Amino acid sequence: MDSLHEQMRCWRRDFHRHPELAFEEKVTSGKVAELLESFDGIEVHRGLAGTGVVGVLRSGSSERSIALRADMDALPIHEENDFEHRSRNPGTMHACGHDGHTAMLLGAAKHLSRNRSFDGTVYFVFQPAEEKDGGARVMIEEGLFEQFPAEEVYGVHNFPGMEVGNFGLCVGPLMAAIDVFEFSVTSAGGHAAFPHGTVDPIPVAAEIVLALQTIVARNVDPLKNAVISVTRVHGGHADNVIPSRVVHGGCVRTFVPDLQKLIERRMRQIGRGICSAHGAGFELEYRPYYPATVNHADQTDKAANAAREVGRNVNADMAPVMGSEDFAFMLQERPGAFMFLGNGDSAGLHTPRYDFNDDVLPVGMRYWTTLVETQLSA
Repeated sequence: MDSLHEQMRCWRRDFHRHPELAFEEKVTSGKVAELLESFDGIEVHRGLAGTGVVGVLRSGSSERSIALRADMDALPIHEENDFEHRSRNPGTMHACGHDGHTAMLLGAAKHLSRNRSFDGTVYFVFQPAEEKDGGARVMIEEGLFEQFPAEEVYGVHNFPGMEVGNFGLCVGPLMAAIDVFEFSVTSAGGHAAFPHGTVDPIPVAAEIVLALQTIVARNVDPLKNAVISVTRVHGGHADNVIPSRVVHGGCVRTFVPDLQKLIERRMRQIGRGICSAHGAGFELEYRPYYPATVNHADQTDKAANAAREVGRNVNADMAPVMGSEDFAFMLQERPGAFMFLGNGDSAGLHTPRYDFNDDVLPVGMRYWTTLVETQLSA
């Protein structure tokens, strides 16, 4: 096991050195496929969603099956770490731990291929583009579950601040849905010295940004969770010109579809109302992006039981988090569960100082193998 831990550490650090963005994971997926092919008896399929890889391992005669998923893509962040395995690709880094997720699942594939202590079929799903445009959705659209008909599907994500060896999950929504939006405020524009001769879209847009926060404060049931974040502001090109258009963008996080509909409706009402009052134009593009990650009850119990076999502590009643995950698409297609695994006292996800904790690798690998061996018991 120590030897396999060292192999996973080497794989993980190599992935970290060579991060690739969504749907560009050619080097990463190539290495994943080569490693899977080097393991005993794993059938390897490449090319689903462009760079996706699926390994198939069969043992015994049972028709039962299970899918385990890891994500492979990195983020457009310039790494600020100075250790030897830091990113070699400027402006791109593994700031969310997908390098570790991939290494853990490879370790599980190698262990299971050696031991075959299960009866059924395991699908090792290495997914591109979790961070952008939903690689899980694309894999599904291209026939993931038709080609690899798993009965259940499971995923794991590291969690900074949670002790290494601890797990967390819950039945129902574990992570929020994310919708993205962009709204524009338009007017004729004009000379900055003569604001009375035009409508200035900048203060109008600022008024909308502030008013949007009243949706959560005054329209959403206080016992339900929602977040509206305006994260992009664009407008103007010169100090002496009132622009004719200001564009703002951001995201909405919710757990239930009714809230998504409510928030979109109120955003349109507020934007149109404020712009009408000022004599400006308003347009809103609102797009559902990832659904909520909703764990199924039976599979959550199974995942928690497997985690208890290898973890120090399992919080099976963890409070949901407002982050989002495209594993949600897989949970809409098959019963399954998503799990958090402690990354220890590390920097936060999506920050330039983050690094996956290599001590987590054997814990995650043992969770995967235990889950397979209990779900597909021989």
